[in-house]
Amino acid sequence: MDLTALAGRLNADPVLVIGSLSLLAAAFAGGMIALVVLAVLRARRRRAEAAAAAQAAEEAAAARLAELQRLQAETAGQVRAMGQMLHAQHAELQRAVHARLDSVTERLGQSMQSTTKQTTDNLQKLNERLAVIDSAQKNITDLASQVTSLTSVLANKQQRGAFGQGRMEVIIQDGLPKTCYAFQYTLSNRSRPDCAIFLPDQRPLVIDAKFPLEAVTAYREAANDEQRAAAARLLRQHVGTHVADIAKKYLIAGETQELALMFVPSESVYAELHDSFDDIVQKAYRAKVVIVSPSLLMLAIQVIQQIQRDARMREAADKIHKEVGLLMDDMRRLNERVLKLQQHFGQANEDMQQILVSAEKVRKRGARIHDVEFEEDDAPLLTAPFPARRLEAGE
Repeated sequence: MDLTALAGRLNADPVLVIGSLSLLAAAFAGGMIALVVLAVLRARRRRAEAAAAAQAAEEAAAARLAELQRLQAETAGQVRAMGQMLHAQHAELQRAVHARLDSVTERLGQSMQSTTKQTTDNLQKLNERLAVIDSAQKNITDLASQVTSLTSVLANKQQRGAFGQGRMEVIIQDGLPKTCYAFQYTLSNRSRPDCAIFLPDQRPLVIDAKFPLEAVTAYREAANDEQRAAAARLLRQHVGTHVADIAKKYLIAGETQELALMFVPSESVYAELHDSFDDIVQKAYRAKVVIVSPSLLMLAIQVIQQIQRDARMREAADKIHKEVGLLMDDMRRLNERVLKLQQHFGQANEDMQQILVSAEKVRKRGARIHDVEFEEDDAPLLTAPFPARRLEAGE
């Protein structure tokens, strides 16, 4: 309907206006009621949704609580199982620790016992070594005193000469029989060398001991070239004097050997002479004097001993020839006797063969008798009391 026309009609009819207003009011009230109902329905629906949500939340919370309770129960079971496992592991660990401690204690005790024993043994060995060291120290002290005494002896020229002569005598006595040498032997010129060794031609080999220690010591201890040159001149002078004295006094033509020995009782002094003073050694050779040390003197004694042995062999050549002849006669007689014995053995062997032949015949005849095999009927029947046995050689 057109509102303008409706408004005109309302203006024309007041009843119609009131009715229209009543209708409008009723429509408005119905609308309000509808709105209220709608609002109430919405509120109920919201409350129902809220209740459903709350119920769902409650159910979810209950489910979560149940899950939590389940998890708590599982956790409690795991905790109990873990506790039991930890307790078992703790007991096993405690047992292992006790066993290890017992083993370590036992090993430690054994190690301490072994260490104690080794320490005791080492201490005992140390005490023994200390005793040896004490003994060695005592020997060193005694040796030092002897060296001091030897130094004091060698400081005196006469005592030094006696020392050299004594060492020479010891070497000769150890290497030669007493009949082959003489000490302080007097020559035809009334000179007396320290030793004379008698060779097979009965001409003595003269040995004289000299010990130029002072000159060698001065040469070794020289602080500069000038002192060394002076000591060298002194040494050449001393050794040259000794060589000249030996050549003049102890080399007698037709009475002594053509060579004489000058004995130096020190290997170091001899080495010093040969190393630094070769001219002195050559001069001594030209004078037919040989300078020897203790080792060279021992070698010369061995050579002399061999020469004397060869000489004794040559002297005993006739006796050896006679003894060899007698030995050959004995060998001839022995050969004859062996041949005779061989003949006897041959005859005995032939006789033994004849005996074996006879024994074989006897055996065969005995076997025939045992088997009752006779060549003649009237032969007596004999039963051998024992089986026939063949005689062997030597029965």
